[in-house]
Amino acid sequence: MTELRIVPLAGVPEVRPGDDLALLLGDAVERAGGLEEGDVLVVAQKAVSKAEGRIERADDQLGVMLREARAVRRRREDFVIAETEHGFVCASAGVDRSNAPDEGWLVLLPRDPDASAARIREGLRDRLGAAPAVIVSDSFGRAWRQGTTDVAIGVAGMRPLLDLRGRRDARGYELAATIIAIADELAGAAELVMGKSRGVPAALVRGYAVPPGEGSAAELVMPPERDLFP
Repeated sequence: MTELRIVPLAGVPEVRPGDDLALLLGDAVERAGGLEEGDVLVVAQKAVSKAEGRIERADDQLGVMLREARAVRRRREDFVIAETEHGFVCASAGVDRSNAPDEGWLVLLPRDPDASAARIREGLRDRLGAAPAVIVSDSFGRAWRQGTTDVAIGVAGMRPLLDLRGRRDARGYELAATIIAIADELAGAAELVMGKSRGVPAALVRGYAVPPGEGSAAELVMPPERDLFP
């Protein structure tokens, strides 16, 4: 790898329930010059959720958060850190008003973001004759760190982790614990051109040789037996 290029996919119309998201993204890819071998398509969770109808009108956002949560990890009045049914630990159980269709609406997480990524990938294969790896991304906060960064909540067509255990560094030291969250890093890179208020729901990350094989975002979730902060 010599360099990375991140291509924003602009011009995608406001996504509505029932829209063929793969078709809309395929049109945007063609406007951007088409796919290249090794491209990774990063799609914002909000676009996926809207297309799948995971939106609802509700005045009681807290009630929706608690309904969407499998467990509440921390709560301070209306601020909730929750574990979702997917196993993600995040603010508000992923329930958000930003970029909602209109005032009073909420956007929820896709029910199965890995399946969402797989459907987009297959739709692009049908539309363009090529199937890039696909990441569904969302903004998460991080313990002990200010600010949010995008992470992968759905993955198709790639391994989300790069396991370097057993390899040696430049000085010959054998790595014993190094596992890199490649899918999260790609999601964070794509967010730099997508942003939260630019109306760009997807981007192509070009130039990175993704780990071959199939995987899921579930692999990125810390197993309970290794969680030091339950």
